Amino acid sequence: MANYETMYILRPDLAEEQVEQAVTRYQNMLQEQGATQVDIQNRGKRRLAYEIARHREGVYVQMNYQAPGTVIAQLERAMRLSDEVIRYLTIKQESSEIEDSQESPEEATAIS
Repeated sequence: MANYETMYILRPDLAEEQVEQAVTRYQNMLQEQGATQVDIQNRGKRRLAYEIARHREGVYVQMNYQAPGTVIAQLERAMRLSDEVIRYLTIKQESSEIEDSQESPEEATAIS
């Protein structure tokens, strides 16, 4: 299984309940397909760099997880068909990036 990061932007006019439902829906979808270590960070409402579908703001959500590659197509298809999601992006993280982020601060200063 590889490590992935998916960042998606929800419409700004959604109520807090609807945002939580969308986050839970995608989290459950990942877990049902065999993803592990699902870490979700709700970044909140932020201004977009450019207008997307007549929206100038969006609710940013970041998910980090380990999953087989087949999960990504199903997740992105669900996001593409959803009216709530205005943008999404999934990247495969390199193993060295993950090891660096899990390194303790003492180890990082000892290497420098």
